[in-house]
Amino acid sequence: MDFQSQGPDYLSKMRPMLNKQALFFDYSEDYVMPLEPSRYGMMNFRFRTAKNNVDNVFLKCNGERILMKKTFTKYEYDYYDCIYQLNNEMLYFHFEIESGRQKYYYQIIGAVKEVSDEWNFRLSPGFATPDWAKGAVMYQIFTDRFRNGDPSNDVETGEYHYLGGKSKKVSDWNSVSKDASVRDFYGGDLQGVIDKLDYLEDLGVEVLYFNPLFVSPSNHKYDIQDYDYIDPHFGKIVDEKGGLLPETGAAAEDNTKAEKYINRVTNLKNLEAGNKLFQKLVEEAHKRGMKVILDGVFNHCGSFNKWLDREKIYENRIGFETGAYITKNSPYRRYFDFTLDNWPDNGSYDGWWGHDTLPKLNYEGSDALCRYIMRVGEKWVSAPYNADGWRLDVAADLGHSPEFNHRFWKEFRRRVKAANPNAIILAEHYGDPSAWMQGDEWDSVMNYDAFMEPLTWFLTGMEKHSDDRRDELLGDTGFFWDSIYRNYARFLGPSIFVAMNELSNHDHSRFLTRTNHKVGRVAQLGVEAASEDINMAVMREAVMVQMTWVGAPTVYYGDEAGLTGFTDPDNRRPYPWGREDQELIRYHKALIEIRKNSPELRTGSTKEISREYNILAYGRFSIDEQSIVLINNNDCEKELNVKVTDLGVSWEASAKRLIFTNENGFSTEHEIYPIINGYLKIQMPKTSGMILKVIQ
Repeated sequence: MDFQSQGPDYLSKMRPMLNKQALFFDYSEDYVMPLEPSRYGMMNFRFRTAKNNVDNVFLKCNGERILMKKTFTKYEYDYYDCIYQLNNEMLYFHFEIESGRQKYYYQIIGAVKEVSDEWNFRLSPGFATPDWAKGAVMYQIFTDRFRNGDPSNDVETGEYHYLGGKSKKVSDWNSVSKDASVRDFYGGDLQGVIDKLDYLEDLGVEVLYFNPLFVSPSNHKYDIQDYDYIDPHFGKIVDEKGGLLPETGAAAEDNTKAEKYINRVTNLKNLEAGNKLFQKLVEEAHKRGMKVILDGVFNHCGSFNKWLDREKIYENRIGFETGAYITKNSPYRRYFDFTLDNWPDNGSYDGWWGHDTLPKLNYEGSDALCRYIMRVGEKWVSAPYNADGWRLDVAADLGHSPEFNHRFWKEFRRRVKAANPNAIILAEHYGDPSAWMQGDEWDSVMNYDAFMEPLTWFLTGMEKHSDDRRDELLGDTGFFWDSIYRNYARFLGPSIFVAMNELSNHDHSRFLTRTNHKVGRVAQLGVEAASEDINMAVMREAVMVQMTWVGAPTVYYGDEAGLTGFTDPDNRRPYPWGREDQELIRYHKALIEIRKNSPELRTGSTKEISREYNILAYGRFSIDEQSIVLINNNDCEKELNVKVTDLGVSWEASAKRLIFTNENGFSTEHEIYPIINGYLKIQMPKTSGMILKVIQ
């Protein structure tokens, strides 16, 4: 029988058959009021069912079973509410629905016959994330490769020695080498970012996330030398003196002879000038309504670090104590875990993953180190710098035990939030983050498991490093949605809205390169292969999902301009100024504008509306507004006939197309499609996508 053609009146007669697809709850302020409740306060839970379709709805929370009351009806849906008195405990909850003899439970994975604790919803009273970060458009900048705004601060060839060779200044901004080294510098700096703030504002960027900016000998700066200062090569050099390393001989590898480098990174005038330039950058960003997030590398530092000073560049410098590598009597001796009593020049310290250039910080051995890093956390989010938060590198690795790790991040959160209540704390983490997201440590994470990975597998069949290809996952819609639900079950509700949703970043291959299905890295395949056989239509599909997904879409610099690259270090190519893919930039800009003009895309609910192979179809919606996203990732045309009423849409509404993309490009021309008996029928070309706004 064709239920679709009979309309809502016929379906209403089918009761007591419970309409499972109509059941709905998720973390949005239509269903949790407030989403971020205070301790010991009151909150309102809401649940949706089909109209006149159920007998009872119960909230089951922390052992309580509370009858919910039907409070209003809209279109073909009933809404049930209940008030809940909070204490100071984590809330674990789901819903129980009764209709005649039928009973279902509603958890993160939807309507189920049996309850599993792993799929419960979770909220923590007193836990809140900054409102500015919810759904915000972020932009990640790898500073050395973004723009050179001040050539006078460039790292020079032969300025110092590191990791088997001398520093190298790359003279050709547009050059790319498969032998790229952490010692290769293109000259990007903070002045270059300041110069391009208008471009970023025009693009629609709301938050800037910087890879590390502090003093360091590498271009990536995850081997920090001094946490208190911006690297003068990114900042400003106002007092220049000293020469380069000798070209030959033993002294060519002796950094105590690197006079120019030592002056640049230890001279207080240069260090303070860099900090002032960062202060200016934040001020200029704030004027444009942008926030700034810093990268906090607190698990390990670098072998150049002033506390260790393996290179002896701080030794005998005024204002600096002797490093722990040099003498057992160093005040920093306990900052590191030495396995041998082998001074002077003790190289037996613990290195992160065995890397002696990345000495692991020994927090358990030094309260002074703990206090220092806590002060660093406070310093940069406070005046005069006023950064807006931290991204925490390898945050789960910090310390030597889980117990200490959690104690550290609890205190870090307390100190940072006290210094700046609107600061955000985001962590790099792979796998289950739930232990750190109990409301008292991290706000959220870089969203690998509930965004980057499942979307990459679905659209490209590629692993996020381009290290593997699995054709069975390409187009597997069920795998995609199951991955989303499984991983979001590990989040607190508010954490989902501020998770960093990236397609690419500094650790993985560029998404555009993944569209070519080439397995390997630049060392084996060469730099040209990263740009061969790419599929721009698939890239546009990915960006459409990114800009309509729950969380904070985070654009890795240059993705919007068509930059390609295999995994680290090839993913860190210089921004192609003057060679940008202008159409892709316009596409990003159009999608960001749609996102900003559609509240439901920022903080609304999310619901799948199809599991057809190689099709992504979902809604982002509130009770009052609904958007529909359709992606056809097939290499052939498909007719979609999707039920959209479960997004809270009336049976006889219509949908206005806001943007459309296919293999030929994209269009923002509007087109109206009717919704007939709750279904939207659309012919989708191959490798296409569209966003539609429902008109009730």
